[in-house]
Amino acid sequence: MSPSLTVPDNANSSISHHISRSQSRRKRIIVAMTGATGTILGIKLLIALRRLNVETHLVMSKWAEATLKYETDYHASNVRALADHTYNINDMAAPIASGSFRVDGMIVVPCSMKTLASISTGLCDDLISRAADVILKERRRLVLVARETPLSEIHLRNMLDVTRTGAIIFPPVPAYYIKPSSVEDLVDQSVGRMLDLFDLDTEDFERWNGWNKDKQ
Repeated sequence: MSPSLTVPDNANSSISHHISRSQSRRKRIIVAMTGATGTILGIKLLIALRRLNVETHLVMSKWAEATLKYETDYHASNVRALADHTYNINDMAAPIASGSFRVDGMIVVPCSMKTLASISTGLCDDLISRAADVILKERRRLVLVARETPLSEIHLRNMLDVTRTGAIIFPPVPAYYIKPSSVEDLVDQSVGRMLDLFDLDTEDFERWNGWNKDKQ
């Protein structure tokens, strides 16, 4: 006859507590901003994630900060305030540099061709490329919002290489079917489609629902 298994009195409560913590953990996403044009995309993404109660971990390159000042009225400190956690791009000891850090994915927005090349080759010479490398090796979702046109063969090869390793290349291509009345409409649509890839719905843009026969 098999001996009975005695479970400590506090075991069930410990298990319940662990399950409760796992179920209640906020979704976490790393957001990286580089020096490519389109910094407003990163700002609006952070705003949307805050509204969706997603925990954000932000890294900005020095050129992202420079481009930000040129393209928007935001200061780097304003953008950092939108994130739950921020890191210096040279802080290779940051939590997001380790595969043991639990995170649901990463978005590089906007993503420069330099950063794309660094990620494609596994260079890991700063926290952005290192965090992206970790995301790929841990088989988590990596979205690169590539901002460049036209594309050279080098750019295309790098995009193909990172796609083969599991990344998603997301050029912020405008959707004209929404009949945008402003640049903000186009930005909201792009941000919404980015977050669709993480099963998050901003509800900030019009989705395609087929031809409207009244307009034909």
